[in-house]
Amino acid sequence: MPQEKALIAMSGGVDSSVAAYLMQRSGYACGGAIMQLWGNQAGNIEDARSVAQRLDIPFYVFDNTDTFRNQVVDSFIRCYEEGGTPNPCIACNRHLKFGAFLDQALALGYDYIATGHYAQIKKCGDKYLLCRAADKAKDQTYFLASLTQQQLQHVRFPLGELTKDQIRQIAQAQGFINAKKRDSQDICFIPDGDYKAFMEAYTQKHYPAGDYLDLSGAVVGKHAGAVGYTIGQRKGLGIAMGQPVYVCHKDMEKNTVTLGPDEALYRKELVAEGWNWITIDDLKEPIRVTAKVRYRHAEQPATVYPEEYGSARVVFDEPQRAITAGQAVVLYDSDTVVGSATITQVL
Repeated sequence: MPQEKALIAMSGGVDSSVAAYLMQRSGYACGGAIMQLWGNQAGNIEDARSVAQRLDIPFYVFDNTDTFRNQVVDSFIRCYEEGGTPNPCIACNRHLKFGAFLDQALALGYDYIATGHYAQIKKCGDKYLLCRAADKAKDQTYFLASLTQQQLQHVRFPLGELTKDQIRQIAQAQGFINAKKRDSQDICFIPDGDYKAFMEAYTQKHYPAGDYLDLSGAVVGKHAGAVGYTIGQRKGLGIAMGQPVYVCHKDMEKNTVTLGPDEALYRKELVAEGWNWITIDDLKEPIRVTAKVRYRHAEQPATVYPEEYGSARVVFDEPQRAITAGQAVVLYDSDTVVGSATITQVL
């Protein structure tokens, strides 16, 4: 039987480097590749190349800048302009890491791709299931829940059963240059976190100031441009109202931002579209799940109801704080991802 081949998606970080080592140790004929996506990645490319050389595997640099700009950056800006809060890491996984990269790997004759994500894939009958990592604190299934059956069958997650401490120990033992490299916490194309400034520079548009409103609709101050705020935000509002206030609503047509107390942020229902079902073929009847509406959200019991045109309504047992259009809702059955979609309405 011919040796199976795996191309490792390398970022220059410790996780993907150890993923390459573990895949090679498991008997795969490995190659490594890094995607050129945005800005100056020279340092990361050289760190990834160093690890590939140490493992004595081929190394490639894929130029995916155009796809990244079209599928991630442009959609990020469009979501903000429409009043939502996007999750560019999910879009990058869907279109780049498990889209373009997988296509490039298969075209080069590789059977699988492997990444440094913390998740597990399990086969159940004719379905590939996406399951939580053993290290629950590092689990990344929320960001991976858009992966399709076709993608899952060609993917390996060798870190799924390990902890971060174990990963760093392996990297240290192998003498990898990035063994102590810190994890990246920023959006790669906005490292300073100033979304509005980035958007104005990228689009050459000016997003004008507008009115802050209270819950009654009265004007209480001026904001710096509605695109620069997200639901639940408290810091950086630049207004004092005698009590803590949060962004509760945005009207992009009127360029208004509504402020209110924390209790005004809670909702029980949402509608989501663009569903990717993993454990089922389609939603035909209501199902019970646990659901999370952002990465750090502790999942909560909910019922999911099918709606027209492939959308679905998620009704939580208890109100949830700051559910936000543009984010993903991910459904779980214990440790297995049932499906995911993009939140389009909060009810």
